[in-house]
Amino acid sequence: MTTCSSKLFAIAAASVLAAPALADVQIGPRPMYLADGLPEGDLKSKLMACEGPFAKSDFSIGHRGAPLMFPEHTVESNVAAARMGAGILECDVTFTADKELVCRHAQNDLHTTTNILATDLGSKCTTPFTPASGDTPAAAECRTSDITLAEYRTLNGKMDAANKMGTSVEEYMNGTANWRTDLYSTTGTLMTHAESIELFKSLGAKFTPELKSPSVEMPFDGFSQEDYAQKMIDEYKAAGIPASDVWAQSFNLDDVLYWIKAEPEFGEQAVFLVEWYDGFNEQDAETWNWDFADLKAQGVNYLAPSINMMVTLDGDQIAASNFARAAKEADLKLIAWTLERSGPLASGGGWYYRSVTPAIEQDSDYLQVLDVLAQDVGVEGVFSDWPATVTYYANCMGL
Repeated sequence: MTTCSSKLFAIAAASVLAAPALADVQIGPRPMYLADGLPEGDLKSKLMACEGPFAKSDFSIGHRGAPLMFPEHTVESNVAAARMGAGILECDVTFTADKELVCRHAQNDLHTTTNILATDLGSKCTTPFTPASGDTPAAAECRTSDITLAEYRTLNGKMDAANKMGTSVEEYMNGTANWRTDLYSTTGTLMTHAESIELFKSLGAKFTPELKSPSVEMPFDGFSQEDYAQKMIDEYKAAGIPASDVWAQSFNLDDVLYWIKAEPEFGEQAVFLVEWYDGFNEQDAETWNWDFADLKAQGVNYLAPSINMMVTLDGDQIAASNFARAAKEADLKLIAWTLERSGPLASGGGWYYRSVTPAIEQDSDYLQVLDVLAQDVGVEGVFSDWPATVTYYANCMGL
């Protein structure tokens, strides 16, 4: 039976799909703006000579859609990413109180990514809003597991942000970074996981869902971690999506190993996500938590480290790290995350570029890092908060 909420989703999806045609990849001015700022040399010459037309590329992966400017994990954000040529789109998967799968970056982020605090549902949050007082910051925690799917569908997506010194809900919700925008956040159509499959398929994109770590204790009302991992795969099978079009991700190795064992066709492309941690050194194998050969022996074929793990400095030049080279030598395919998530790079790039901070001076360095990831590391694809940049690079370099 088609519900009213499903009809509203269909109307929203149809409205943003209407024009222009998604076959016409549009990169906009930003990629060439970045290229224009590069130092003179082969990379700049090749990119500046590249005029299109541009085509969709699986090398370009929409990270939660296109959240540099659009509310993440919304219909609008993902349509924007597809229009920029992202060949693969992401739904971070979590669940509601009635154990339905939905797209959110974390089970407990509704207070920063939706308007829940401005609705009656705010009273159902794990931690309802309390205003800032003196030196004590404002507080709130709203989980998808606090509400039912029907209630979730009533929410509107917004830019992921919070003003921790807000003394009212309105002030707390008004925290968008000045290098992002609220221009497109007046409408943020939320999606279930199943609806994301429907949308991405209609956009001609492939799929990279990430099973998120629950904020609640598992099993949740009889819903185990394995039930959760299986339900995500089952929704692709129910939609008739071939396993070859799906890269299921998790930071939890047990999830990846479960898929390898229980759903071997999907497990073939399951992605083990890893990130920088205190004590990690991208050049020193003694500091690494993983045995790459052992991962490969267990059936893991894809590893997705954060960008800072895969690049290093060779003198004053950005280069592939020992970590990346060792993973490749173990026959692991690498995926990088996340380009253009740090905003302006003039201050060194922040967390994503901590291994190459001295070489990060301007926004054009996004392309310098991307070139090393593509040419020296040899990654399979790159997540980006603005997929047009990666699409542009991939087309210009024949990837």
